[in-house]
Amino acid sequence: MAVEAHGAEPVPREQRHGNPRQLLWTWASPQVGFATLYIGVLSVVAFKLSFWQAVAALVLGAGLGSLAHGVLSADGPRFGVPQMVLGRLSFGYRGNAVPSGVNAAVAGIGWFAVNSVGGAFALNSLTGLPPLPSLLILVVLEIVIGYVGHDLVHRFERYAFPVLAVIFLLAGIWIFKGANLGSSSGHDGGLGGFLLAFSACFGFTAGWNPCASDYSRYLPADTPVRRTRLYSGLGLFVSIAVVSVIGAASGTVLAPAGATPTGAFTAQLPGWLANLTLVAIILGAMAASTLNVYSSAVSISSLSLRLPRWMGRATLVALVGAVGTVAGWLSLADAGAAFEHFLLVIAYWIAPWLGVVLAEQWLRGSTPDSELMRRMQDTSYRERAGLIALLVGFAVSVPLFSNQTVYVGWVPATWPAVGDLTCLVGFVVGAVLYAALRRREVPQP
Repeated sequence: MAVEAHGAEPVPREQRHGNPRQLLWTWASPQVGFATLYIGVLSVVAFKLSFWQAVAALVLGAGLGSLAHGVLSADGPRFGVPQMVLGRLSFGYRGNAVPSGVNAAVAGIGWFAVNSVGGAFALNSLTGLPPLPSLLILVVLEIVIGYVGHDLVHRFERYAFPVLAVIFLLAGIWIFKGANLGSSSGHDGGLGGFLLAFSACFGFTAGWNPCASDYSRYLPADTPVRRTRLYSGLGLFVSIAVVSVIGAASGTVLAPAGATPTGAFTAQLPGWLANLTLVAIILGAMAASTLNVYSSAVSISSLSLRLPRWMGRATLVALVGAVGTVAGWLSLADAGAAFEHFLLVIAYWIAPWLGVVLAEQWLRGSTPDSELMRRMQDTSYRERAGLIALLVGFAVSVPLFSNQTVYVGWVPATWPAVGDLTCLVGFVVGAVLYAALRRREVPQP
């Protein structure tokens, strides 16, 4: 299989191929792993929700994030470009460098490290190999797949999906047999805990939104919009909802003292199933990290930097993977706390970004595709409203509504019961302000 030649430029129509059904497993496989499980565990253990309260928060968060994902994926076949290139319509050619740069760092360093570390702990538990060598083995395999590119990524996700689905369903049945689903003791998280769990799951789900069209852009231009949206959103929603709920059930059982994050989960399973689950966690981590490092490289490509010819998308995958590996190595000492903090913060920038992007889609109306493509390729195209709305949405929501270990905003500090409203406020401010500014100005040619 040849190394993919394309970076962020439009995919020619004669090179388009595939079926939208492939988006189902491409988006389902990366979610069937430890990171998704841990969201459910946090909802019960850290946010103090009962199992059924956690289910409601997790399903709502996954549902809204997946709905947005399906909408964004449809522009892939339409224009043949990655999601960060489409962002030029919302932020302008130069202004789009801000979200593209952030996404490259978050996907290629943050998420790549988080998912790879989860897989490394599973490999450590399965083989006894120390965490650092386990991490290095996984990242080499992930980088190779991302280096080859789009078609190998899709193929890997396709073959990983049935293995992951069968093993996690078996593990889920066993977890539910021993879970204490009706217990209310110690589950006093209230509305604040619910909003924290919702934000965590929404942030995790919407964390894939800035990569949505990266994996649909090779589909033929005449691919039905409904099918693209359906398979993208459904793959993401079902996998995150089911696996996170299994994690919530697992969280109702006391974990063994001193257990690693993955060991705490597999300790509830019989030996044979525990080992299979560890294999699935490793495979799921690879499925997610492969997408992370690939999309990070594509985001960098969309910046249109003047890089040497040898530093194309494939080389960028290797470089980004190396930096992400260092980040994963540094987080090995306290992976659980690192993941919790990262998970809650990740949605802070995505929420106003998503508000702006969805508002732009709504406002573009019946603008011809040829005009939209011209804007994306025009280096002089400016769209100040998008960047202003993104920055204001972030600046308003985080200082006032953030509820983190290192910083608590004014609203939750004054009324602790409200939890964390940062995502909701950031999204609304970003969308409303962008729409208001757009109505007052004519987009620059």
